Amino acid sequence: MSSRSSQKIKHPAFDALPGSAFVRESQLVYDPSRPEFPAPLPFSAATLWRKVAAGTCPKPVKLSTRVTAWRVAEVRAFLEVPMGVPA
Repeated sequence: MSSRSSQKIKHPAFDALPGSAFVRESQLVYDPSRPEFPAPLPFSAATLWRKVAAGTCPKPVKLSTRVTAWRVAEVRAFLEVPMGVPA
C-alpha cells in the first residue's frame, strides 16, 4: 500500500467552498463508512445518479477521463430549490 493511500484526505467544508469550485461525488453524498465527512446531499450515491439521469439534479462535468465533478454553485441552487419540485 502506498503512503498516499494511507493518508487521510481532508475535504474543505462544502459551505466554505466558492461557487466556482468543483466537488466530487464523495464530497456530495454521505458515506456510512466515513462518518467523519459530512455531506450536503441527504441521499446515497445511487440516488444522486438516478436524479442526474432523471434530470432532477444538476449534471456533473467531466474534468478528465476519470474525474467527474459538480459545480458548487449548481449544487447550492439545487439545495435551495430542488429541480423537479414545483415552486
